[in-house]
Amino acid sequence: MAEVNLGIYKELTQIPGASGFEHEVRQWMRSYITPLAEEVLTDRLGGIFGVKKGSAPDPKVLVAGHMDEVGFMVTKITSNGFLKFQTLGGWWSQVMLSQRVEIVTRTGKRIPGVIGSTPPHLLSLEQRRKPMEISQMFIDIGADSDEEAKSWGVRVGDFAVPHCDFVEMEGGKRLLSKAWDNRLGCGLAVELLQELQNEKHPNTLYAGATVQEEVGTRGAATAAKMIDPDVFFAVDVGPAGDTPGVKDGFGEIGKGVVIRIYDRSMIPLPAMRDFLLDTAESNDIPYQFFVSQGGTDAGRVHQTGIGVPSAAIGICGRYIHSNVTIVDKEDIAAAKEFAIKLIKNLDRSTYQSLLA
Repeated sequence: MAEVNLGIYKELTQIPGASGFEHEVRQWMRSYITPLAEEVLTDRLGGIFGVKKGSAPDPKVLVAGHMDEVGFMVTKITSNGFLKFQTLGGWWSQVMLSQRVEIVTRTGKRIPGVIGSTPPHLLSLEQRRKPMEISQMFIDIGADSDEEAKSWGVRVGDFAVPHCDFVEMEGGKRLLSKAWDNRLGCGLAVELLQELQNEKHPNTLYAGATVQEEVGTRGAATAAKMIDPDVFFAVDVGPAGDTPGVKDGFGEIGKGVVIRIYDRSMIPLPAMRDFLLDTAESNDIPYQFFVSQGGTDAGRVHQTGIGVPSAAIGICGRYIHSNVTIVDKEDIAAAKEFAIKLIKNLDRSTYQSLLA
């Protein structure tokens, strides 16, 4: 199995970049992609992609993660210095209270804070039984007034992300951090370009990442319009269904690369599904099927133009869309190996076989 550069993922997961505020992630991507690619393209919303030409100009194959993580936007600073906020991406209220966050100001300064919670001593019995609505929540940054918060550089419209360090867990198999969804896809795109530096491939590869996926796969539309790919692979992280209390869930960490066969945004073409399965099985890459009620960038790209054969691949992670996610090292290695083999096998003849 391919060896994974964990340093890349440690750096990527720790960069703050909520939907619409991906600039720091994009700067990191540019610094890594530029020396690996023959050309670097950016769309007008901020997606970035490195071009690696193979032995044939087509098919044009786009492989992309998305730069944004779920986060928050400051919508009001109260007179006593608390911050009201709007969620960016899908959050469940029960995972939010008492969690640490970082406000990122317009100068890039990071200000620590916490989503406030009322101690049980001060709650009525009825309040204890009812989950707090997100609209009632606030972030406490330690300010005494709106003037003090503003003097620190905080403004309405600033964004915030969860605070969670990158940790290699006991036993050495699992990794804990914020933002695996979807800095995994960003890192894999970079690693793909690295692995193909001295390798032949029968197509033109565009590898990089889109923006604003968590708020409606918006950047996937602009990227597809710019590149006009023949084939698209979205690399993403789906929710693991292997924890207590989840019944009939799909996805177990440690069981290999995830191949989505259905979600609310896309059903892959049968020939695409078979190509994915044949590639995994012929190369002894561990894989698992995945069915989800969510969606990925593949759901947007496959509808562009006259249609783009697309698939969503990646890994699953425990507790995504919260302050912390746990993933498995071997799953990342399997996803990397899978992506490399897909690109090496996708020549013009194979592409024609994918068409409906």
